[in-house]
Amino acid sequence: MSYPEARYLGESGAKSAVLRRAAQGADLRLGPRPDSTRAHYLGTGASTNGAFGLYRWEMGPVPGGASPHFHRTMTESFYVLSGAVMFYNGADWTEGTTGDFLFVPEGGIHAFRNESGEPATMLILFTPGAPRESYFEELADIRAQGRELSAEEWTELYLRHDQYMV
Repeated sequence: MSYPEARYLGESGAKSAVLRRAAQGADLRLGPRPDSTRAHYLGTGASTNGAFGLYRWEMGPVPGGASPHFHRTMTESFYVLSGAVMFYNGADWTEGTTGDFLFVPEGGIHAFRNESGEPATMLILFTPGAPRESYFEELADIRAQGRELSAEEWTELYLRHDQYMV
């Protein structure tokens, strides 16, 4: 393993760091309830020049999460900050708790759910930095409008966002 090709070619470095304060709050709520999942866009593909996408995912106590799927173009990693999250690795479901980490390479079948009845928070990291926030926003909009998508509409939405359901 070696370092990748240089992306910055300047001689003296740049004053370009960006701080996102915790007080900024969530960027998106995925559901109408006050305790619905909230997504914090810590670093989007656009803000990291495509290097990664990092999101803080705050799930309320109501059971929910992502069904088994895989991605062709990106890896996905999960780090549990608090609570308990059920993870699927393509074969088995297992509980992840504070400090647990799950890495999913391209093509790896995975899913996650909060089934604990208590809030849970995790970081989700995508590499490279695909525009996942547009996928999250579409899901939130579908829920907010109470829309019922056909199987064909779901398939089209998933394909646009590199999501292949299993």
